[in-house]
Amino acid sequence: MSGSIESRFEAYCRPIVEALAHADRRQPAQWYLKGLLLPGERKSVEPMAARVCPGNVRSAHQSMHHLVAEAPWDDQAVLGAVAGQVVPALLRKDPRCWWILDDTGHAKKGTHSVGVARQYCGRLGKTDNCQVAVSLSLATGAGSVPLAYRLYLPQPWAEDRQRRAAAAVPSAIEFRTKGGLAREQIEAALAAGTPRGVVLADAAYGDEADFRQWLSARDLDYVLAVRSATSVWWDRHQPAKAGPSTRGRPRTLLARDARHQPIGVLALARRLPASDFRTVTWRAGTNGALSSRFARVRVRAAQGNRARPEEWLLIEWPAAEAAPTHYWLSTLPENISFKQLVAHAKGRWMIERDYQELKSELGLSHYEGRNWRGFHHHATLCIAAYGFLMLERLAGKKNSARFKEPPLPKRFRPRGSRPPAASRAVVDRHRALPSRTRHRSNIAAVSMLRGTVGQANMIYLTQ
Repeated sequence: MSGSIESRFEAYCRPIVEALAHADRRQPAQWYLKGLLLPGERKSVEPMAARVCPGNVRSAHQSMHHLVAEAPWDDQAVLGAVAGQVVPALLRKDPRCWWILDDTGHAKKGTHSVGVARQYCGRLGKTDNCQVAVSLSLATGAGSVPLAYRLYLPQPWAEDRQRRAAAAVPSAIEFRTKGGLAREQIEAALAAGTPRGVVLADAAYGDEADFRQWLSARDLDYVLAVRSATSVWWDRHQPAKAGPSTRGRPRTLLARDARHQPIGVLALARRLPASDFRTVTWRAGTNGALSSRFARVRVRAAQGNRARPEEWLLIEWPAAEAAPTHYWLSTLPENISFKQLVAHAKGRWMIERDYQELKSELGLSHYEGRNWRGFHHHATLCIAAYGFLMLERLAGKKNSARFKEPPLPKRFRPRGSRPPAASRAVVDRHRALPSRTRHRSNIAAVSMLRGTVGQANMIYLTQ
């Protein structure tokens, strides 16, 4: 794309507006996307409306709020319009790609926002009140873009008719595990003809043997993290030889006994000689090249009693650590180089960057509504804004290029913000405070929302 940033933005928005399937949604959608891209501490509807349309904040707020909270457009169609522009640009820079699965948490207070529950929140690093969404991203060495984003609805939520109705959860939405949501997203990507990539995911997905087998059945290579307790058949640790079947059929299940048991990947790592570990550098970081110690061996996964194909086990054991820190199972070819295997395993950092920018710069966690549609519409538009930024970077545009930002209304103050310092009462530091609270009686009722405050015309809007 060439020309000014405004003209490039207009061209980028055209397929997205078409996917919204209604001409009246064009203007509020462009306002919303631009509001997400402009600087600002809060990317909820009201402050964005003031930034993009300072001359008529109330009207812009209403139309943007309707677009996100109520309008019945298809999130996947819009994400498809984003991918249709960003994915070809990514692949022109680097034809090798990954499909990265992950889930991310949004900390929330209260119990009424859709899907909120006490569950593990990666951003907080602990179990807390939050919403969790599962995503699938396409990434190359040049960048990445999310292809799908779906809220995980915990089983108590999925089975609670009253809460479902209050949050307008569609009747077709049933309980799905995170792995189940991941499968649906991959199936959708395959059906859409998305260029295939090596599937990357953390141990929450990689530990599921059925999921790994499901990927192989679809001819998708993977590099999936597994936990230290994962067991494999390796070296002398092999199943017992199958005896004859009592029904005359060949045995298909592996046999185990006291002498024939698999080995855990941690125990395997400890049995490897030091010479099997080598230092591998996989990419340049902000403070220098990133490297660590790795070993790799050929194994067969031992979960269940079915024979599985041989695959790579990759082990990371930094020199300063008392034990290995990471393990991966991979179906990448046996002749792949050590450095390439490590680079694939470490490719998942792309999704961390996605989430960091989507949350800190584009307001992915700032949506204040509570319903199902609003949660997904806001996330979809955040991803669309991220897609435009990615295209700008891939085109080598300078960071100095910025949208023309109209000034905020002089007396605008977002709902819930503190009054400006000049309007605060002056406190005499030499005067002692009263020893106890002074109570007053016969206080007249005062409206909580007012049209004016002092001489300033303040408009209070709700999202």
